[in-house]
Amino acid sequence: MALRRTALARARKAVGLTQEALAEAARVERSTVVRWEAGTSEPLPFQRPKLARLLKIGLTELDALLSPVRATGIQPWPAPAGSDDDEQDALELARRVNASDVGRETLERLEAVVDELAIAYPGTPPVDLLERVRRHLRYVNRLLDARKTLGEHRRLLVVGGWLSLLGATVHIDLDQPEAAIARLRTAASLATHTEHAEIHAWTFETEAWRVLTEGDHVRALELSHRAMALAPTGSSVEIQATAQSGRAHARLGQVKETHAALNEVQRLASPLQRPDKPEHHYRYDPDKAVAYTATTLAWIGDPAAEGFAREIIRRLNAGDDPTGWPRRVASANIDMSLALLVTDRLDEACHHTMRAMTSGRVVPSNHWRAAEVVRAVELRELPEAAGLREVYEDMRRR
Repeated sequence: MALRRTALARARKAVGLTQEALAEAARVERSTVVRWEAGTSEPLPFQRPKLARLLKIGLTELDALLSPVRATGIQPWPAPAGSDDDEQDALELARRVNASDVGRETLERLEAVVDELAIAYPGTPPVDLLERVRRHLRYVNRLLDARKTLGEHRRLLVVGGWLSLLGATVHIDLDQPEAAIARLRTAASLATHTEHAEIHAWTFETEAWRVLTEGDHVRALELSHRAMALAPTGSSVEIQATAQSGRAHARLGQVKETHAALNEVQRLASPLQRPDKPEHHYRYDPDKAVAYTATTLAWIGDPAAEGFAREIIRRLNAGDDPTGWPRRVASANIDMSLALLVTDRLDEACHHTMRAMTSGRVVPSNHWRAAEVVRAVELRELPEAAGLREVYEDMRRR
């Protein structure tokens, strides 16, 4: 049985609040407060600071009032010995299926959190974002032990799948391959349990990017094709996986196949409208198609990459301060540098790479892309080589 939080109820009464008054102030239903005090559920992370203020206590004290928490067992209706009352059995089954300590409000908020974190991804330091992902995953894990309906259980697993997928992506950014692989396996497992084809496809696409950053371009191409096969038609992951295959072809020096993939990305992405939140990591938009084209063309040494890189910088309205750039702008500056090297505009190439590296927006998993420009400048024995190498090594140490 769950342990009643009598201390939490006393804290509420100590500040003169009824359950109804606390619910109104916290903007939740009274039944939510009842469940908090009964020990069958607990406040979401975003609700806790406000709850602590209402109770006039600190967060540490609130955590103490909320612990320990265990899932509530469900006691069946008593049945007469030897009874084969089918009606009563049916009613008991219906009651148990509909019993829940999770609730619509909690699930909707968690689903909103997934979107919030995916939107925050391009502009949030990876270490900070990873801590937020971990915190919400811990909460989902606790809710899986609580009483809930089958529908709520599936929704929780889907939330866990998205959070695990995003966590894996951040681990890749931080160059933490073992943790990334573990998170991807969890996401794939949850996708299988919930028959969620989109999450499943994203796991293969994300793993394709991971192995590509490690130089295994053949494996990256194989994984991209698996993602494309799993992806729902017209989905963002279908476009992203196609773009990823183009990147792999480019790294393999397969120019014809690279252009074919880019043309397919353009065909898939062209009908899309720019979304309200284009920075959402799992929602494709025309700007992403431009950014991927810049990267892919740069890798096959096509000077046309410069135009696409300039276009993405213009669209994102990056500004003159590199520290305020989205990650795509930092990447676009590196792509432009590679294109400028092809046309022997060396000074400008060094300038754009320097700005990208000092922006703080080049994550560890992308350091190798900047290193390609640094090595190219060093091979040409340019006077800027020493300064560029110094900034690169400083970026790696940060």
